[in-house]
Amino acid sequence: MLLLTFFLGIILNMVGYIPPGNINLTVVQITITRGIRQALYFIGAFASIEILFTFGVMRFVQWLSSEIKLGDVIDVVMVLMFGVLGVITWRSRKEMPKADYSKKDSIRYGMLLGVVNPMQIPYWLFVGTYLISHEWIDIGYLSISIFSIGSGIGAALALYGFARFAQYIQEKFALSSYLVNKSIAILFFILSAYHIGKIVYIHFIK
Repeated sequence: MLLLTFFLGIILNMVGYIPPGNINLTVVQITITRGIRQALYFIGAFASIEILFTFGVMRFVQWLSSEIKLGDVIDVVMVLMFGVLGVITWRSRKEMPKADYSKKDSIRYGMLLGVVNPMQIPYWLFVGTYLISHEWIDIGYLSISIFSIGSGIGAALALYGFARFAQYIQEKFALSSYLVNKSIAILFFILSAYHIGKIVYIHFIK
């Protein structure tokens, strides 16, 4: 049962990081502008925080889903976060990449985005509620801990795939950091606009 729980954590969180979002786009950006080594530092730090994040959400998933209405709050946070990331990335598009980056900077950045990761909350609320209600996993500390470790590994594997893909694309097409930062900034603005549209539709149109 615990082995199944472990692999469920890996697979489900890998799936969770496939759609474009702030984390995998950041990994692509770091890989192309700073190199694969810095991306791996970022991924390692982020995955470590993801373990704790998943444990917290899964431990209280039933209470969170029944007592707190997080939808609107998360959408507002996503608008702000994608907007800020878009502005920062857009402003840095003309900056020349440094020859050397500190390992600590990538680790701190990974830990920061691991803590500020609102996109995963609704995903785990849905997936966690389904898994627990259908008794795929137990709500005991050991089971949730094993699941969370698997979740961290799954996130690391998915993001590593993005990093390797970004490295391949850069080597294949010789992409400039200017083009990459501009493209990712535009994607961040599009994602921010999507959440604005979602808020407007729910509250003023629907």
